[in-house]
Parts: sequence; C-alpha cells; structure tokens
Amino acid sequence: MIGLRLGWTRAWSALAAVLMLCAFAVNEARAAKMETLEIASKTGVHVFTVEIATSDKERETGLMYRKELADGLGMLFDFRPEQPVSMWMKNTYIPLDMIFIQADGRILRIAENTEPLSTRIIPSGGPVTGVLEVIGGTAKKLGIAPGDRVGHPMFKGR
Repeated sequence: MIGLRLGWTRAWSALAAVLMLCAFAVNEARAAKMETLEIASKTGVHVFTVEIATSDKERETGLMYRKELADGLGMLFDFRPEQPVSMWMKNTYIPLDMIFIQADGRILRIAENTEPLSTRIIPSGGPVTGVLEVIGGTAKKLGIAPGDRVGHPMFKGR
C-alpha cells in the first residue's frame, strides 16, 4: 500500500510539474508589456489597453489559443522599421479586426472579422510599422476607418 501511495504521489507531482511548465509556456508567449493606445476617428477618441508584441516569439504567437478578448483590449504588433507585413489566424479561436498602421500613425487598412483558425494570408497592403488586433467588429462598431490616427509612442505622428 505504501508503494502504491508513493507511486501516486510521484505521478501527481509529475503531473503538477508538467501543468506548471505548460502554464509558464503559455504565459511566456504572451506579451508582458501593457500600454494605452488611442484612435482618433470621426466618432471620437477610442482608448484601448494593448499588449505589446515586440519579440519574434510574441509576434509569432500573438493572440493564438485565446478563447476570448474583451472590448477595449487588444495586441499591438511592433514591426519597426516600416515594412509590408502579413498576418494569419492559425490557432486563433476568436474573430479579430486587424488594423494596419503606418509609421506616422495613420491607419492604412483594416481587415475586419478575420476568420478564426484560418491559414489564409492577410496582407497589410503596404508598408506599416504596427498592427493592432482587437475583437472582431470593433472597427465597424466604433467607426474606425483607414486614414484615422493612432496615438502611441510607436508612431511618429503622435
């Protein structure tokens, strides 16, 4: 009986260690830095709290594996220097609006309600410095459009 108990204890300890490593790996992939970003549109100024994805790993993982994203939250991908970029929705379970932003802070393009789990390539349509991902439908709901200005230290037009 003691041998069986020790076996189960070791098994539970091993399982707990694996679960802790998985949790660490998931959190490691999440961008650690949170900042405020504003978008000035015809309908007003809209404020978002965004995770900043600056490392290759953070940009690669993005919002993958997340099951929800609240209004007013998002992820800002830093692609400096300005360049054409492409995104996709692989392993992303929620529809997103992808807002492609030029170096001067102007919105170049918006890909609305992108398809979850799709590997279809979503191009920026020109050189951009950043991409803001927010919950699908946000741009339409708030009246955010190409040409609107984004206020954040990443962009020169601030």
